[in-house]
Amino acid sequence: MASSSSLHLSQALLARAVYLHGFNSSSTNRVSLSFPSFCGLKSHSPCKAATSSAGSRRRGATVRAAAVETLDQTTEVALVEKSINTIRFLAIDAVEKANSGHPGLPMGCAPMGHILYDEVMRYNPKNHTWFNRDRFVLSAGHGCMLQYALLHLAGYDSVKEEDLKNFRQWGSRTPGHPENFETLGIEVTTGPLGQGIANAVGLALTEKHLAARFNKPDNEIVDHYTYVILGDGCQMEGISNEVCSLAGHWGLGKLIAFYDDNHISIDGDTEIAFTENVDQRFEALGWHVIWVKNGNTGYDDIRAAIKEAKAVKDKPTLIKVTTTIGYGSPNKANSYSVHGSALGAKEVDATRKNLGWPYEPFHVPEDVKKHWSRHVPDGAKLEAEWNAKFAEYEKKYSEEASELKAIITGELPAGWEKALPTYTPESPGDATRNLSQQNLNALVKVLPGLLGGSADLASSNMTLLKSYGDFQKETPEERNVRFGVREHGMGAICNGIALHSPGFIPYCATFFVFTDYMRAAIRISALCEAGVIYVMTHDSIGLGEDGPTHQPIEHLASFRAMPNLLMLRPADGNETAGAYKVAVVNRKRPSILALSRQKLRQLPGTSIEGVEKGGYIISDNSSGNKPDVILIGTGSELEIAAAAAEDLRKEGKAVRVVSFVSWELFDEQSDAYKQSVLPASVSARVSIEAGSTFGWEKIVGSKGKAIGIDRFGASAPAGKIYKEFGITKDAVIAAAKEVS
Repeated sequence: MASSSSLHLSQALLARAVYLHGFNSSSTNRVSLSFPSFCGLKSHSPCKAATSSAGSRRRGATVRAAAVETLDQTTEVALVEKSINTIRFLAIDAVEKANSGHPGLPMGCAPMGHILYDEVMRYNPKNHTWFNRDRFVLSAGHGCMLQYALLHLAGYDSVKEEDLKNFRQWGSRTPGHPENFETLGIEVTTGPLGQGIANAVGLALTEKHLAARFNKPDNEIVDHYTYVILGDGCQMEGISNEVCSLAGHWGLGKLIAFYDDNHISIDGDTEIAFTENVDQRFEALGWHVIWVKNGNTGYDDIRAAIKEAKAVKDKPTLIKVTTTIGYGSPNKANSYSVHGSALGAKEVDATRKNLGWPYEPFHVPEDVKKHWSRHVPDGAKLEAEWNAKFAEYEKKYSEEASELKAIITGELPAGWEKALPTYTPESPGDATRNLSQQNLNALVKVLPGLLGGSADLASSNMTLLKSYGDFQKETPEERNVRFGVREHGMGAICNGIALHSPGFIPYCATFFVFTDYMRAAIRISALCEAGVIYVMTHDSIGLGEDGPTHQPIEHLASFRAMPNLLMLRPADGNETAGAYKVAVVNRKRPSILALSRQKLRQLPGTSIEGVEKGGYIISDNSSGNKPDVILIGTGSELEIAAAAAEDLRKEGKAVRVVSFVSWELFDEQSDAYKQSVLPASVSARVSIEAGSTFGWEKIVGSKGKAIGIDRFGASAPAGKIYKEFGITKDAVIAAAKEVS
């Protein structure tokens, strides 16, 4: 139990927090509130409360506190406090040893974390992939020692004591922000603020969709919650409003978000930049809102808030939990100095004395260890019970069970690729965005985990699944997702969908230039190995009259520079089908398909198999792997290269035409294959692409020539723009003659 001096300090700090957060500045709306009391924790009897009617300098009308009804407690309060302090000091000790990290959030959020992982959530520590587990996302990822401590106590093999001691070190399983690919038990990769709450919306959307598709009156085989902790920084980022607007619209009743309301960010008190009424905003977004005034020691209030949240089935719930950042630190609590720096040896000792913690660093008291040890057998039992439930489900609903199993395991149906359409040179020419829609509608018939949508551009991106309706609050079983004009949120939601279960194949769409709005989400896709398919249309100056604001220039080059990302630019129907085959197979890296607005002809020599190699020959009249010149094109410019080759051959040139759909896939081929396509002995190379020439020297070499655009576009019909920018057959022919 904390010393009396710490109780007075904490009471003063929390009183200030409630003062700053709880009252309307208008004198006509002033109300009297009780400050939570910091009396001894062994007693359930209430202590005398302080009251105040002072007006606040910030935040709007008071939101009611959590219901006073409490859940049945599973353990005595003294052990709860000891467990919570264990979490705090594991975080303090790890950050101190690393001399790097963010101790403040774990110290303030430890009560929330304890109650979630020890009393509320259903999971199996020995199988982090158990399908029907509850999901937890730490959107405020800088506080990751909170989650590492919880995983350690719960019995996850991924976070042993040695891992805590190696926090933020080379090769450790406890990196500086949560990474799902490094630490088993972490659902999604968070760190850039706001991404986590967006991922959580994706996870909750997926649960709602699966429950609607597969649950039966006699067997609710899909039944789990998504919990998330987010902070003031997440609230400030625009992406959080995008996704929380959608969560309210969709009625994601199994999404419960804990807002760590500590009013401190890196620069100091949030009053310097963040004074809106978050409660009222979330109510306007369609959320149920609860306020827990004492997040430091009000354990029963937190439990009651969770119970109340679970009773609300048609809305997501925001539980605003007012906490003290760095709770227990006598000199740094409630200040920015505890946000992102180690406490320092002197303050660690003072905090140990303040919270009555006599143990050595990283020590877990035996009674705490024994108490938490039950989660391993309990988790195994939960999974075994669900497995038995699924066995009964499979007997009665074999077709649905087969689909659900494919989603759970990620196993693609046998022969699924046969659904991909194929084309001949005689097939009518079309924009690759239209060909993309043909592929999507063919694939959705054979891939049970395919779903997605557009940022209010479905009729232009051509992404509508014609045999399905819209995923909405009342029709969550459908597979067209309407994201509205929310590109950033859309991408991050799709990351959550992809990481929910291996068999989900989410896609999302907008104009290629608007990837600028969602680049952070795409980067996280690549980092966290989420196989999202990004369907990006209007991929060049070929979109025409909309002009330079809508014409991507540097985008192809920038995404080719991003690790673990496939940038694909198909030229016709066969290549579009090939791009989809590649994207579906690559479940641990996202793909961007850059697609044309303008109509393109179906080219001889293109193939699905060729796309899988990234770069391949579509025509060649040379012999002995010794062409006079190699013409290289992507997307809509491949047909220009092919036309130029025809004219050059008439002049007696030996010309090879190479489609370079994906640099990344080509780089992965054997040296022998790469030499068969681009022999080192042939330096006469010309590339053509309606985008930046940045990076093309790697392909064409110092003696080759890259035709492209290194300035912004213009507003005019597409044909005129191509001519004015020199993206023409004549330009290719002239360049070929120059280099050969």
